[in-house]
Amino acid sequence: MPPVETLPKGTPLPPQTPGGQPRNQINPAEDLYKVTVTTNFVQVPVMVKDSQGRRVDGLLPKDFVVKESGEVQKLTYFTSDPFLLSVAVVLDLGMTDVTLQQVNQTYSALVGAFSPYDEFALYTFSSTVTEVTDFTSRAPRLTSALDQIKLVRGRNGPPVLGGPLGPQGPMVNGMPVGTSGPPPVITPPVESHVLNDAILRAAIDLSKRDRGRRKVILVISDGRERGSQASFRQVLKVLQTHGIQVKAVVVGQGALPVYKQVEKIHHLPWQGYSDILPKYTNATGGGSILTEWTRNSIEDAYNEVTSDARNQYTLGYSPKAVKGGSPYRSIEVLVDQKNLKIYAKEGYYPVPAAR
Repeated sequence: MPPVETLPKGTPLPPQTPGGQPRNQINPAEDLYKVTVTTNFVQVPVMVKDSQGRRVDGLLPKDFVVKESGEVQKLTYFTSDPFLLSVAVVLDLGMTDVTLQQVNQTYSALVGAFSPYDEFALYTFSSTVTEVTDFTSRAPRLTSALDQIKLVRGRNGPPVLGGPLGPQGPMVNGMPVGTSGPPPVITPPVESHVLNDAILRAAIDLSKRDRGRRKVILVISDGRERGSQASFRQVLKVLQTHGIQVKAVVVGQGALPVYKQVEKIHHLPWQGYSDILPKYTNATGGGSILTEWTRNSIEDAYNEVTSDARNQYTLGYSPKAVKGGSPYRSIEVLVDQKNLKIYAKEGYYPVPAAR
């Protein structure tokens, strides 16, 4: 028989009802999913921050207005209690080796950002996607998997297309030696970097986890996308159908100010698209992208991501049936205070009723 794992003494439990769900502060007698017996209940996690980026606590149900497709909804559920997390960590192994080795040094902080009650899985990607560990709440298992990843080497930077280290032959005054023709045109190899496919794989697995947990995909990457079989729209539909948030810590080139200016063109010929992650986080309510360059800032970002995910306000309502038209339903969350930034999902696709 395997040994029984126990929690450290003094570890606080999140404030929840006896049934294990966060308390409904509108109707304390009704838990988070009781209303789903007869209706299509919509859950909307909401993060509220001030102009300095600090989380705003202490708001009440009366402070929020939720609109679905422009129509104000009556809230039947509200809680500010923390949630247990199901987190799929998606780690980019296609970054430059310098960046990957820097990220390798932060893994202990990544593991430490989870509580003993959270569950997490690990995926890696570059040209393909790999599930490294299935969902577990055992921190040593995640630590062991991350220790193995430290042996992986990243890429050596952008391809060299010219100069003495380039792939062309000897050159004199810009012309190939021994030929009279024009200099050869050197094109870089096409490098796949399947960010969309990685997020989709994690989302499909997260969709099967306990619906009483907050579901989050944490992407650690330089933000490049190229060559995925799945499109952004296809992946986003899965995320919005199952209420999954995407949060991202962008490192390496993606965190440099000069690179942020370059990425405004949205496409770097040899690297692919670089504006995908902000679209995912904005549409799913994951908040702003955290662009970090130093080891300490990356470690701080892990704690910020898990803390924000755990401590959002959670609003719930039962929408009216909509006949015909698009199945997608837009959501707008308003707070009756000025100079606040509201992070919430842009909309959702209702889950089809069971037959």
